[in-house]
Amino acid sequence: MLGISPACPVPNRATLAPMPSRALIALASLTLASSALAQTTPPSSQTPTQIQAPASAELDPRTPTHADILRGAYGPDRANNDLLYYHLDIRVDPEKKFISGKNTIRFKMLADAARIQIDLVDTLAIDKILLGATPLRYTRDSGAVLIDFPQTLKAGTTQTIDFFFSGHPIETGRFGVFTFKQDASGHPWINTACEGIGASLWWPNKDQWRDEVQNMDISVAIPSNLVEVSNGRFLSKRDLGDGYTQWNWHVHYPINNYDVSLNIGNYQHFADKLGPLTLDFYALPEDLDKAKRQFSQAKLMLQAYQHYFGEYPFIKDGYKLIQVPYAGMEHQSAVTYGNHFANGYFVSPDWTGVGISPRFDFIIIHESGHEWFGNAVSAADPSDMWIHEGWTTYLESLYVEYRWGKPDALKYINGYKSKVRNLHPILGPHGVNFEPPIDQYFKGILFLNTLRSIVDNDPHWFKLIHNLFQHFKYKNILTEDVVAYFNQQTAPHLHQDLTPIFDQYLRHPSIPILDLAFDTAHTVRYRWRTDEPAFAMPIRVGDPAHWLTIRPTTQWQTLPTLLTRDTFQVATDLFYVNVDKS
Repeated sequence: MLGISPACPVPNRATLAPMPSRALIALASLTLASSALAQTTPPSSQTPTQIQAPASAELDPRTPTHADILRGAYGPDRANNDLLYYHLDIRVDPEKKFISGKNTIRFKMLADAARIQIDLVDTLAIDKILLGATPLRYTRDSGAVLIDFPQTLKAGTTQTIDFFFSGHPIETGRFGVFTFKQDASGHPWINTACEGIGASLWWPNKDQWRDEVQNMDISVAIPSNLVEVSNGRFLSKRDLGDGYTQWNWHVHYPINNYDVSLNIGNYQHFADKLGPLTLDFYALPEDLDKAKRQFSQAKLMLQAYQHYFGEYPFIKDGYKLIQVPYAGMEHQSAVTYGNHFANGYFVSPDWTGVGISPRFDFIIIHESGHEWFGNAVSAADPSDMWIHEGWTTYLESLYVEYRWGKPDALKYINGYKSKVRNLHPILGPHGVNFEPPIDQYFKGILFLNTLRSIVDNDPHWFKLIHNLFQHFKYKNILTEDVVAYFNQQTAPHLHQDLTPIFDQYLRHPSIPILDLAFDTAHTVRYRWRTDEPAFAMPIRVGDPAHWLTIRPTTQWQTLPTLLTRDTFQVATDLFYVNVDKS
């Protein structure tokens, strides 16, 4: 998802690398608190550590609320079970703006327990929750639903509950969550989009990022004169005999909750194929010709991303592109599109300001890129969302490189510099539903371009990112997993620990400053000024026609040079750094 509003093998993806200790301490205290509450209430002489780095803003000082903790923490009532399957069966009444239905939830117990946590916003009614024919008791707490079983569920057993719900979904957030609109012809046009704010605002689920179902069925009953498009492979539609038709879809792969999507309207359908991959497109009748022209970009986009990362990750479900009345969203195998059938990005047609964005449709290229990073490779906690957004923004540049070459890709990447704020770290605390700053997109792409320049071997780089994707495909991961993989794979080539580099760019607001001191003729002294004392990163300096790679640390070093202060340059198009020649 674009973070600017226009006005706007791991079993089951649940087993993760250990959470870092700095997060564990905070998470443990927050989890214990929430669990208890829920159950009681239903210069050269300087050493590296003395170097004065730029003033670093702290994390967003907003204190997490009780609801944030319940949503964000992977507490005992979540950790005791592993999701296996959902069947979301829902009826949508456009006239009354009312929804009703059930979610069948299948899960495996990982520990003996008599309580689990499912989530549903308090403004929607819980009609009943059943284990077979047995009604279950529950307590509602700030969007969490704590479900109690009449006896302890044993570890290793598989359980299934039916969670019935109904009500009027509240339109809120950037894209509305669940919106009842009309198209220009007066037909109902109903869509869902809930990343960040939460899928539990319109259907009951385990509303967190760490655990995903292995597969899912979606059944949507709507007035028979309309079309419904959801995630996965279309199975069938069935006339219910009461003016409603049920549309049935099957998702063959793990899927995160916010990716689950309903799109209801007077849609027209057209199709194409890319080898064995089916391509299905949905647009309103009045926009059909425009859609056929604009959506043709999807095939070349898919070819580009498959070139770098391998086969489209949801081939059994196919690729869909669906017109919607908002900017767009990366709903898995059902990408939504609202960019007005024009190149660039409608918020700012020359999005990166360097004349390249108008060559392609930004929403098609960006949102579809999330099929690789965001949907197939997913963050296990919202605080690590740069794995979605930073990587997918980098995929934009790979598309540019695939089409028009590396010089244009570098130009495109560096166009993002004006958007970076460097006010807060990209990473935040785990377990509190933390929303990272907008820099996760723009600083993210610049950081990944920096990593490519550190590797300094394009064949090795492209093999590295291809294999990273394949290694983590269908898994939920943390930043620590990405760092460990990079360190393992680059060790024979780089012979250095990249952790301080990742930490500087992701855990601190400020970027590295290369200090250059021209004290005497024919020499320059240099060092890094950073928050990380162990920071050491190679960089290219000198004459752009004959770059020299130096390896600064936070200690002063000296380099002989015939260049002057004015002619000595730094490859800041390849490395996202500041330079101080004072």
